[in-house]
Amino acid sequence: MGHKPNTETPASALHLSLLQGFNKSPAGESPSPSISRRASISSDSLVYSYKRSFNGFAARLTDAEKDKLSGYEGIVSVFRNRIRNLHTTRSWDFLGFPQNVERATVESDIIIGMLNTGVWPESQSFDDSGYGPPPQKWKGVCQSLSNFTCNNKIIGAKFYHGGRNFSEGEVPSPRDSQGHGSHTASTAAGNIVTPASLLGLASGTARGGVPSARIAVYKICWGDGCWDADILAAFDDAIADGVDIISLSVGESSPRDYFEDPIAIGAFHSMKNGILTSNWTNLAGNEGPAPGSVSNCSPWSLSVAASTIDRKFTTGVRLGNGKTYQGISLNTYAASKSYPLVYAGDATNKTSGHNAFGSRYCIPNSLDRNLVQGKIVHCDDVSGGQEPLEAGATGAIMTTSYTEDDAYPLLLPVSILTDAEGATIVEYINSTSDPTAEIFTTRDFVDNSSAYVIYFSSRGPNPITRDILKPDLTAPGVDILAAWSQATTVTAAYVKSFHPTWYPAAIKSALMTTAHPLSVPDLPDAEFGYGSGQIHPSRAVDPGLVYDAGEIDYVQMLCGQGYNITQLRLVTGDQSSCSSAATNRTAVWDLNYPSFALSSEKLKASVTRVFHRTVSNVGSAMSTYTALVNGPVGFDTIRIEPNVLKFKNIGEKQSFVVTVTALLGRTMLSGSLVWSDGIHSVRNPIVAFVPSQERH
Repeated sequence: MGHKPNTETPASALHLSLLQGFNKSPAGESPSPSISRRASISSDSLVYSYKRSFNGFAARLTDAEKDKLSGYEGIVSVFRNRIRNLHTTRSWDFLGFPQNVERATVESDIIIGMLNTGVWPESQSFDDSGYGPPPQKWKGVCQSLSNFTCNNKIIGAKFYHGGRNFSEGEVPSPRDSQGHGSHTASTAAGNIVTPASLLGLASGTARGGVPSARIAVYKICWGDGCWDADILAAFDDAIADGVDIISLSVGESSPRDYFEDPIAIGAFHSMKNGILTSNWTNLAGNEGPAPGSVSNCSPWSLSVAASTIDRKFTTGVRLGNGKTYQGISLNTYAASKSYPLVYAGDATNKTSGHNAFGSRYCIPNSLDRNLVQGKIVHCDDVSGGQEPLEAGATGAIMTTSYTEDDAYPLLLPVSILTDAEGATIVEYINSTSDPTAEIFTTRDFVDNSSAYVIYFSSRGPNPITRDILKPDLTAPGVDILAAWSQATTVTAAYVKSFHPTWYPAAIKSALMTTAHPLSVPDLPDAEFGYGSGQIHPSRAVDPGLVYDAGEIDYVQMLCGQGYNITQLRLVTGDQSSCSSAATNRTAVWDLNYPSFALSSEKLKASVTRVFHRTVSNVGSAMSTYTALVNGPVGFDTIRIEPNVLKFKNIGEKQSFVVTVTALLGRTMLSGSLVWSDGIHSVRNPIVAFVPSQERH
């Protein structure tokens, strides 16, 4: 329902009155028994009232009631409560961000709101030794239950379950029973912990990006996923509680309209309140590498893809014929020995109705225990290892067509190899009457190859607003060692600690314009995989220039997207209007964004776009920036007017116009604009492309 209501009437009463409106019978008619029943339970139908930071509610409705509510005056959108999925010792050093990097004196005043699976408070990463009381701006609470307490590091914690019944094994408290929340919270703001390792692997010092920052926990994800209604409730609280950054690791496979997407809605109201929402580390989503698979793509939030670091984990396999293979996994089981080897396609559980096509992939109940028990089984797919374990296997060799670079532990000793390697193993099995194999424990080593975007990280182009580049940048999201639940990025906060008065767009700009582009030859995804490049936190605190934007800028962009001004006024809570220039896509091209994207309807067609931008000087008072353009063949024109910007004061703004003409002989062209004063390099990617349906 948009902006926080300006009325003395409690929001929950207003929301309840809307629900009760469903129960009114037409004039002259008596209420039907079903309507009378609805009148008695309407208060029970209300699941959440969103009232602290914005206006709205979650309720149990029939389809007919949903349709009726959609037509009410004052309603921005009505959408189903859908479910979403959860999307170290080395990573910060790899980014050029060492432990002794300069720290702001107010770092311990920064509060990061973590929307995830909760946290394991006893972890050393969350110890509060040496911390003072929470910052005075903190207005949140701690749901201190019998199994959970807060401290001066974890200063607040709440859980959200939307009135649903708890499943077996779920913990009805902010305590993390899955691990993902503890992992992301400690990577963002965990204390310095040394020595740290995963059962001896990746030993070193574990720490968060801002180890002195405070953490506020909002548990929105459970065994069945993360529900929209809970996400909105957590946003409503986090904004009002006084957090500085909101971080969440949640996404879905299909993008939604901005006003039907709870993350986009929550992030918009966060932006209105000066809070940047970071869809953190692979939060562009885990649906890659399909084009257009990025889901968290609102321009007012930060979408970060997942890339590799220079650490690798390999798990060796040795066959009885002496051949060895180096696979990927985290096998921390004790050193193994040689066991008989069987191909899963030859070990079909026929009594359960399966055939070799199912058993070769080791699907549930497909393996014959009599043929698998005490052996290593070779599966033609990657899984958690449940079926080989239940069938009595001592280990498993799994193969995949993807480039597996993300190592993770499984239920039994496993090594993940390529399909081609798997084919040679099947040949070996068929060549002897006594095939054997041995799976070794995992070893870690330094890999000096360049960083690249991992296969599962979601890709652009932006499916909602295709002329705004998404993802925004990339950060390590593979093989990260951090805290974990014993029951089973955020670098934006670092920049915020140095510049507490910067608006969210300025922080986002600093991260994007100082990022390293990934120079991977012939990378088909290019900026659709990594955005502006890999984050460089220590450079981001001094970016030289920033592209700022506020609520009115995003409203004008939404006008250009065709959004109804009545809806927009409900969202903003004021009398915002669409300018004449905002009635078409020009408003999208002129959003003050630190990147430039232009789409063409088809290949071999010339397309021209004109972008208006304004930068603010946050570097040296007296400074002159010169435009440096990199445009490969296909960019007929990249013109910058003016191409020199002269500043006399900190905070001074200068505007310029970028005109790009491109003839796309292939599906994507990548260029860049760099503003340089000899000290700062403010880099902006320029991307020309055809929409995803033309890319196949």
